[in-house]
Amino acid sequence: MAKELTELGADDIQIGRRMVSFTGNKMMMYRANFHLRTAIRILKPILHFNAKDADEIYDIVKNRIKWEEYMDVNTSFAVDSVVFSDEFRHSKFVAYRVKDAIADYFREKEGKRPNVQVTNPDLTLHIHIAQERCTLSLDSSGESLHRRGYRQEAVEAPLNEVLAAGMILQTGWQGECDFVDPMCGSGTLPIEAALIARNIAPGVFRKEFAFEKWADFDQEMFDEIYNDDSAEREFEHHIYGYDIDWKAVNIATNNVRAAGLSKDITIERRDMAEFVEPAEPAIMVTNPPYGERITTDDLLGLYRTIGERLKHAFKGNDAWVLSYRKECFDKIGLKASVIIPFYNGALPCEFRKYELFDGKFREFRESGEELDKSERPTAERRPLREREERAAKAFGMKRDEERPRRRFGDDNRGRGFGDDRRRFNDDNRRFGDDERRPLNKREMAERNDRERYEEDTNYSSLYERHHEFAKLQAARERKARPQGEKREFRGDKRDFRGPKPAGDKRAQRAQRFAGSKPSYGKGKPAGKREK
Repeated sequence: MAKELTELGADDIQIGRRMVSFTGNKMMMYRANFHLRTAIRILKPILHFNAKDADEIYDIVKNRIKWEEYMDVNTSFAVDSVVFSDEFRHSKFVAYRVKDAIADYFREKEGKRPNVQVTNPDLTLHIHIAQERCTLSLDSSGESLHRRGYRQEAVEAPLNEVLAAGMILQTGWQGECDFVDPMCGSGTLPIEAALIARNIAPGVFRKEFAFEKWADFDQEMFDEIYNDDSAEREFEHHIYGYDIDWKAVNIATNNVRAAGLSKDITIERRDMAEFVEPAEPAIMVTNPPYGERITTDDLLGLYRTIGERLKHAFKGNDAWVLSYRKECFDKIGLKASVIIPFYNGALPCEFRKYELFDGKFREFRESGEELDKSERPTAERRPLREREERAAKAFGMKRDEERPRRRFGDDNRGRGFGDDRRRFNDDNRRFGDDERRPLNKREMAERNDRERYEEDTNYSSLYERHHEFAKLQAARERKARPQGEKREFRGDKRDFRGPKPAGDKRAQRAQRFAGSKPSYGKGKPAGKREK
């Protein structure tokens, strides 16, 4: 948006949080509403102030502004509010207090108050609060500027026109080649592309703007802006939109016809799997389903098809894809050269660029070509996986630090019970095994028990950890031993401290009672029990 304002000739352009501010005269305000493709609305601030509660807002709005300069008792008005503050919890209540202040101002002055009209009012006010800083503005746009006026019908979950225009402008395309959208839906991307290619102002389709109802509206000045088509240009290439749904194809065709762009845009029914290589150089910009508002039978399969068609039927061209899920991008199977974060409504999406070239990358570089590495905003780094986060927290490390390898001695290398024994993603394979043999049942049980005791139990020493694990193994073997089988005592394999001494009492007791019958009482043999 800042770039668009610079081209229009605005002054003092400053980029803020989800907004851009600028200064200009009345004609600049008219031109901004009429020409900006990426703006939702144009606000004209009339008062900046600080306030700590709604009552203070009421007093300031009522006493600091001469409202007869903007409206009279016959003017209907509405108040919209956006609040980011710990003091003001209810944005609607703030709007009510502003409305009360204006109504009471005219009631005290003239004994009559203006009417509040929510739909299509004569004057729309907007109050924005960031903590204690308040800005009261006049809304010069009225209905949101994304409502261009050419859309006759829409499919389910249509793409916002402002977002579509921002996507195309972000690619840098200005009509130098053909434009392709293989999943066009209601035709928003192809239509916005045609408007950009021919440099047609998006406001030419709107029925009215809010500033046309203002008391100081200059009809002659606005007519001059509206009728000036000197900046429009010819478009020598073509735009193609495809969709698999016949209903979407018909809706897109009607919208293209309503915009008067049938000469530049062709809409056809075609599946993504049937996409063929274009005859002329082209750029692809598309917005596939995310699986949120629009679902398909095989979402990941669709993205796999996109990657396959790009590899085989779009060589030598650039493709831009907007999507929400990382696993969807992974299925495309191509490395993006540019990643730009976007918000599609409330969904944090990514807009990725894929540069397709014919042959191998080495040949591509030897021909003198280079991938686009220009600096652009990149997506935020995704959080570590749950297991990595737990390990990083346990070791007190930062994200990019390398985890130290714990060693309890040369003989124990690789046999610890932590993450020292690294594994492949495949649960049935162990890292470092040349033959990649699968784990048997016992090894699988040992690994699961080891992980359980590692994660759920706190040990004061290494000996205690090994001892607990040995006890668990012994219990498992006792459970698996057939009934009546003679028990073996293998102290050298059970205890971490090493083999049992020769005078072990447990072994002596086992030898003493080996082959004897069970006894009852204090060591007396069965059969000699006193009655």
